[in-house]
Amino acid sequence: MSAPTLPESPRVLSLIPPMTQLNTPYPSTAYLTGFLRGRGIAAAQDDLALKLVLRLLSGAGLRRLRAAIEALPPKRRTPRVQAFLERFDDYAGTADRTLAFLQGRDPTLAHRIASRGFLPEGPRFQALEVYGDEEGDPLGWAFGALGLQDRAKHLATLYLDDLADVLREAIDPRFEFVRYAESLAAAQASFDGLADALAAPPNLIDDTLRELTLEALEQHQPDVVLLSVPFPGSVYGALRIAQALKAAKPGIAVVLGGGFVNTELRELKEPRLFDHVDFVTLDAGERPLLALLEHLQGKRSRQRLVRTYVRDDGVVRHVNFPEPDVPFAEVGTPTWDGLPVRDYLSLLDMLNPMHRLWSDGRWNKLTVAHGCYWKKCSFCDVSLDYIARYEGAEATVLADRIEAIVNETGQTGFHFVDEAAPPKALKALATELLRRDLRISWWGNVRFEKTFTPELAELLAESGCIAISGGLEVASDRLLKLMNKGVSVAQVARVTRAFADAGVMVHAYLMYGFPTQTAQDTVDALEYVRQLFENGCIHSGFFHRFACTVHSPVGQNPDAFGIKLKPLPEGGFARNDVGFIDPTGTDHDALGRALKKAIYNFMHGNLVEADVRSWFDVRVPKPTVPKQFILRALEQPGG
Repeated sequence: MSAPTLPESPRVLSLIPPMTQLNTPYPSTAYLTGFLRGRGIAAAQDDLALKLVLRLLSGAGLRRLRAAIEALPPKRRTPRVQAFLERFDDYAGTADRTLAFLQGRDPTLAHRIASRGFLPEGPRFQALEVYGDEEGDPLGWAFGALGLQDRAKHLATLYLDDLADVLREAIDPRFEFVRYAESLAAAQASFDGLADALAAPPNLIDDTLRELTLEALEQHQPDVVLLSVPFPGSVYGALRIAQALKAAKPGIAVVLGGGFVNTELRELKEPRLFDHVDFVTLDAGERPLLALLEHLQGKRSRQRLVRTYVRDDGVVRHVNFPEPDVPFAEVGTPTWDGLPVRDYLSLLDMLNPMHRLWSDGRWNKLTVAHGCYWKKCSFCDVSLDYIARYEGAEATVLADRIEAIVNETGQTGFHFVDEAAPPKALKALATELLRRDLRISWWGNVRFEKTFTPELAELLAESGCIAISGGLEVASDRLLKLMNKGVSVAQVARVTRAFADAGVMVHAYLMYGFPTQTAQDTVDALEYVRQLFENGCIHSGFFHRFACTVHSPVGQNPDAFGIKLKPLPEGGFARNDVGFIDPTGTDHDALGRALKKAIYNFMHGNLVEADVRSWFDVRVPKPTVPKQFILRALEQPGG
């Protein structure tokens, strides 16, 4: 594929491909669009992930879905699909109104939705019947007598989930609202699966995405299209968009970048990817894009591209002319201009006040600093730019950005998307927000380090902090030390309690399956977590299975962690997760089931006082943690 040549004043379009989030725009295009406009470049953006779902699940979209189903052989119709056909009029008649309600355009519809007589109820609603308060209300435990909007929002979300299940069973088994066709890209050394999927005849979802792509092409008339793929679940959609772009306008330049590229394609050798895109850029996009635009305008040779993969004579090359990155303080203010900010869907699928922040409400996503100020955790990609290159900005600069975003969007909710927001920067920002009387709501991720004193927690809460998440990981002092986390369980207890006492919701990221973790470690970790809930330190948490990556200290020096790495599969595409052999031989799958069940109940206040061994369906040892460990830690001075 030969490189296109751009006009003197190129037009750049940044697209969010399916799927990312439905409640708020992914921030990469907002940052790049704001940066490019600040450099005098005509830049636009659009969210095809949201638009795809809105079109598929509209009344008109459901009529197209019915036609596609009716064209299938009857044996392809599962009971769920058949039930959709039988109640089609109910679905088609409620779809547009339900979407409008979830967009905040028709709030009074909540009364009808909450009555349980308005929406057709498919299999997703069956889980409600497991619950019930004293009066038999299956949602009374969650919403009580009042919570009308939230109750309706949860029911409407189940309704959309039912429709997504129909799309999955009738049209594309890979369809998800977030992890769309994720298995084709995640840790896939071979491009074969994606190549086959992209060569297959398009289905209803593919056709709809193509229509949206052509509409964006017609509206913006871009010379360059940037496809941001933050997750494996947005790769297939991005490449389908690229197909449509190239078919309609062969001379257009298509550039692939984003978090997935930055972590999984750092050893890219697969030439077939360049049948769909022209360039693949790594890490922060500002400097590579400036170099690329100059190259396409004939002002810079191909050899002077920055962190960019190209295909020459059928061979993939990485070109990286040494130039400094654009400082974080100079990347400019992200803009949401051009994104359908009033059309996002506030979903309520997780009945937990902390979890819902990820899917409910349109948050302005903003970064306090680039990279991680700690950058030592042994499970993290500390060798990569998004962690390793730490740069901050003055509090006045950040407050200016916040003020500009509020003026543009009219919305005052912010999600700070740092890997770990620095406490000094948060303190300075909170002080500046209060000085300017900028009344916003914000939440983000931190390290539970001793710098977060009760006084600082109070200051952050006063500035608008509503929730904090942070990594407790394995909740074992031995393993926290091995992880180089820089915190202890007792310290985490004091920090989380300080936030909780300040009225801030606290979420703990938890991990199991770390190298050398034993069943005893796991039981003790759950006991620590139980006590944190019992003592009001944390309000929610989530256990995930440890995955070893090639860019982490564990992946780069496995002997130091007592493990042996398995060979990576052959191939020139994605290389990130790497299997390993842990000599302890612990059955983490069996233990993980108990951890997830326990923490779900802890979040709802159930059986917090019970012996943690009761959650396991396999024999486990007795906890060695003293019953009053967290309580005593809270009574000790900080540090």
